[in-house]
Amino acid sequence: MTERHKVFVSYHHDNDQEYREQFERLFADTYDIIVSKSVQIGEIDPNLPAERIRQIIRDKYLRDTTVTVVLVGTETWKRKHVDWEIGASIRETKYNPRSGLLGLLLPSHPDYGHSKHNKCIIPPRLYDNIKCGFAELYDWNTNPDTVKKWIHEAFKRRNQINPDNSYPSYKNNRSGERWC
Repeated sequence: MTERHKVFVSYHHDNDQEYREQFERLFADTYDIIVSKSVQIGEIDPNLPAERIRQIIRDKYLRDTTVTVVLVGTETWKRKHVDWEIGASIRETKYNPRSGLLGLLLPSHPDYGHSKHNKCIIPPRLYDNIKCGFAELYDWNTNPDTVKKWIHEAFKRRNQINPDNSYPSYKNNRSGERWC
């Protein structure tokens, strides 16, 4: 039996809230395979400056997580906070250890169910880490044994493979059809 991991879920709040809620309901509440460390709606004032929001997320939510799960919907790659959360998760600092990383393609994503993925519609920092072997990308799944295995594998990889955090941080949300 593997331990429960402290999981931070990064996602596009406007488009994919239902999936985030389902993920936590299934895996934190029903099956009790994770400890959710995610930001809940209303916990952070959206009117705060971006740097203050990032500091709160880093110091309060990411600080003791062991794995970050990125829910990849149709526009997740555009979101500056998703990019920043991935970057902060995989950075090893004195006070915040590195987290494992994995992506879940949501059924709404055009690559869901396909064996090949268009890198230009996956968050670039996530893609770089898939490419170097630090992260994996899977299709959305509700099987607790499968998801528990993926999370534990991400946890183990966090200290076995060096992540790639070289992609320039987003300053703003992006627009358009793709990032590359």
